Amino acid sequence: MKAQEKSVVSVVRYEKPLESVRRAVELCGGLRGLKGGAHVFIKPNVVFWTRSVPFPKWGVITTSRVIEDMVVILKEEGAGKITIGEGMVLFDPRDRETPADAFERLGYSTLGKRYGVRCVNVWERPFRKVDLGDGVQLKFNVDILDSDFVVDIPVMKTHSQTVVSLSIKNLKGVLDRNSRRDCHSADPEKDLHYMVSRLPRALPPSFALLDGIYTCERGPGFDGKVWRKDLLVASADMFSADMVGAKILGHDPGDVPYLAHLAREKGRPADLSDVEARGVPIKDVASLHRHTFPYTEDGSLPLPMKRLGIKGFSYRKFDSSMCTYCSLLAGPLLTAIARAWKGEPWDEVEVLNGKMMKPTPGKKITILLGKCMYQANKDHPDIQRMIAVKKCPPAPKDVVRAFHEAGVPIAPDSLDRLDLWPGQFMKRYEGNPEFDESLFTVS
Repeated sequence: MKAQEKSVVSVVRYEKPLESVRRAVELCGGLRGLKGGAHVFIKPNVVFWTRSVPFPKWGVITTSRVIEDMVVILKEEGAGKITIGEGMVLFDPRDRETPADAFERLGYSTLGKRYGVRCVNVWERPFRKVDLGDGVQLKFNVDILDSDFVVDIPVMKTHSQTVVSLSIKNLKGVLDRNSRRDCHSADPEKDLHYMVSRLPRALPPSFALLDGIYTCERGPGFDGKVWRKDLLVASADMFSADMVGAKILGHDPGDVPYLAHLAREKGRPADLSDVEARGVPIKDVASLHRHTFPYTEDGSLPLPMKRLGIKGFSYRKFDSSMCTYCSLLAGPLLTAIARAWKGEPWDEVEVLNGKMMKPTPGKKITILLGKCMYQANKDHPDIQRMIAVKKCPPAPKDVVRAFHEAGVPIAPDSLDRLDLWPGQFMKRYEGNPEFDESLFTVS
């Protein structure tokens, strides 16, 4: 960026199909880099899907309304082939039915018939290693690498590990499984925040459109608090779009580690002083979206568990080194633990996960969740009695066995059907017309 040049970001209220997205695009000049006939790759945010039960998509998954609006505008601007690609988190990496169901029910198949859009499940496509500098190499989906232009359409949400999850974090969904794990490094210099900050280096010219029709506090999943905000944030500069998005979510960009990394790398300020925001003033739409769930002051136990009176047990606040595949278990497991509490203190049991945690001296039983945690602490002298779940990701039946062995009697079937777990959150939205399911279909 030239010394006096400011990056332009548009902030627009979503009021009408097509018109609002068009205004967001035009206000920031977001498609000026799009050449006629270009192959465009659209990256939505379909973080998770289940075929087993109705579940809340608001604030978790990109609205199909915004996706279709963007496809129409791209066609108007002369785009050639358009590909929608996503690599959602799957319990079974061989599962092909769940992504296919998601693409069908979100209307992506209809977009294919109507506009010639191609939909790809990243897990069925090849990956290619990309050198991101400083010794970092990750494997990206070939379709995004071989495209001429990328349109990145995440949901606006806060995130328990990265503070916010916006356009740059959304790129993690085109990495292969091992690269995703590698992002959650225990290296304090090349941690998750650093790795996320490197992801845009792999891209061709791009445009970020943040879908804030719904925003999510304490995301990225279904257990967060969702707000109807009807906002769009857009820019040809992902970094600037994410800085404005962070500010709207109530966080100074300099306090978001991956944005702070990028600011240093680019030699740019993280205070929005070199960004021109057009449209709705940021201050008029900004509101604090907290990113972490409440824990005790020492971080040893979720606050709701403390309020239940649970004693003799600690489940430490997870850090950036816990990967997505282990984090999938966290919500259902914590629920199962809370339900297992009957008022009698457990025998000083501590649960560790991720790659960086170390055991607390004096704990009688230490449960090591996952291969990474086992390898990090299997010989640690402060462990009196170790119970290890060694697989990656941890098998639910092995997790149940470990807790039973530790004297924490979680229900044997509590982790049997993780695909049903998101459905329990639907009751939060029943009878509220703000939460419109039709925004996730293409009619």
